[in-house]
Amino acid sequence: MIALEGATGHVEAGGEGVQLVEVGVAHQVAPAPAAPRPAALIDEAGHGGHDGGVEEELRDRWAADAGRGRAATAALDSLLGRYREPHRRYHGTAHVLRVLRTVEEILAVTPVADPAAVRLAAWYHDAIYDPRAGAGANEVASAALAERDLTGLEMAPERIAAVARLVLATVTHEPGSADEEVLCDADLAVLAAPPDAYAGYASAVRAEYAHLSDAEFTAGRIAVLERLLALPALYRLPEDDERWTATARANLTAELSLLRARAASASAGPPPGDGPAAPGS
Repeated sequence: MIALEGATGHVEAGGEGVQLVEVGVAHQVAPAPAAPRPAALIDEAGHGGHDGGVEEELRDRWAADAGRGRAATAALDSLLGRYREPHRRYHGTAHVLRVLRTVEEILAVTPVADPAAVRLAAWYHDAIYDPRAGAGANEVASAALAERDLTGLEMAPERIAAVARLVLATVTHEPGSADEEVLCDADLAVLAAPPDAYAGYASAVRAEYAHLSDAEFTAGRIAVLERLLALPALYRLPEDDERWTATARANLTAELSLLRARAASASAGPPPGDGPAAPGS
């Protein structure tokens, strides 16, 4: 996940202050020079992340790895229900499809031991998404849900363990294996979206954190952006680093500049003459 989120961080209010949690996501992605590019998705931010055409493709993709049996269909329906939750303005069904398509694109040029495990992890990495949850709590709950569902589908224990591990890798976006690099790069691909699409993503993330005040959100989001820009590499796979990093850093820097200016303006207060009259005047 990536929002005001943790790893890219989400922010949540609670008790003594704003807590950063990460969120890694994937929006529009630049075309891959070495791999065929899937057809462009509709703009996720433009329709709230939910669309019938998107779900039709999702059902086909799920069936390719989980089958079309009764148990598999029930697990899919439960997942889609989660991704249709009304608070998801970015992390909806279209986001899942975008990540799956990006994973598929990267896997075409990056061999891993179990490609199906990466695809299934893409399904589950945001399955539990509560913007008010503590840092890493959503990913831990999502990994547990994946283990429960995939055990019910009688998948191999090795694959189930791999899916859970991959989901948990999105807490920090610091991958330790090739399959984790594929998922983490796909999850952060949104950062390299064209500027207008990136702005739509940022606006949708703000809507998901409507429970935070502007000051809370701005402070938390600034911390997230600073953390991302301080990473030695946003993308771990060389092909992704080459095609995405420059655009992603430009997007992050532009948003950070805007938010810093907003924070400075808010802290300065209203200009003289614009505030309420002084007592006794």
